[in-house]
Amino acid sequence: MGRLSQWLGSAPVAAEIARPHLDLSGELLREAFAGMVKGAEEQGGIERYVEALKLKAALFADVLKDGAEAMAPERFMEMAAFMPTVRRRLAPYLDARGFARIQGALGELMDGMADASGADARLASFCARFPSDKEHRFVRDLAAEVLHGLDAERYPLMTRWVWDEKANTGVLREIWFADDIDHLTIRVADDYATFLMLREELAGFLTENGIFRDMAQYIDMLCAQIYAQYICAQGGTYLRTDFAAPEDPMQHTRRLLGLDGVSPGSGRSRLKAIDGAVIEHHKRIG
Repeated sequence: MGRLSQWLGSAPVAAEIARPHLDLSGELLREAFAGMVKGAEEQGGIERYVEALKLKAALFADVLKDGAEAMAPERFMEMAAFMPTVRRRLAPYLDARGFARIQGALGELMDGMADASGADARLASFCARFPSDKEHRFVRDLAAEVLHGLDAERYPLMTRWVWDEKANTGVLREIWFADDIDHLTIRVADDYATFLMLREELAGFLTENGIFRDMAQYIDMLCAQIYAQYICAQGGTYLRTDFAAPEDPMQHTRRLLGLDGVSPGSGRSRLKAIDGAVIEHHKRIG
């Protein structure tokens, strides 16, 4: 395998992929967008979140720049700290044998990732390397976070909290246009085409609301804000071990984005979390 720059092409390959129809609520999107802007303003402005997400992506690229086979365990854990639905489930894979399985799966995932038409097969192959039980549901999120972190233009964020067809939960459900959403099963696959279409719809909405740059970061933030509102409405019961009662309106949003992954001064990473501190660039990057 080559280096990261050799895996990625110059532009996303997605125009030929058929998208499903998504019936989204403009009212719910406007509500989430207003909450995101207001909440971010109270903590230094939305640009702070945008820059933090860019630094998160830079960390992913740095950790994997020489390929998964060259990645040290401690560097993988630096990256995993920014994957909220992954980091607490990795304990069984921190020994030599377990980490070798992670490396092999990531190596295969990254091989040929410039061809986005194989995204679904690549994700399925990654997940097939691990048991398909409750304790390994995080595996899909690990693959999705890595693809998105390395190439957000080509790969939308495809984690379970964005959309999980089997569980009928996620961002898609929370902005679906329907009066009886609590009793509705949304028949939309959680495949690459759906996530691609969702991203296009959200990009159009953001453009209509004056956002013309850093679109990938704004879309991620909007998705996190939408699902954070659901978590708050449920009293923080979802992913209880990861999401306690919020101390501020943006706490769940930060956690879903992984921006709470490292506390300032913890020594676990030099890429600091957005909580109460100025974001600093990881010294190994660039």
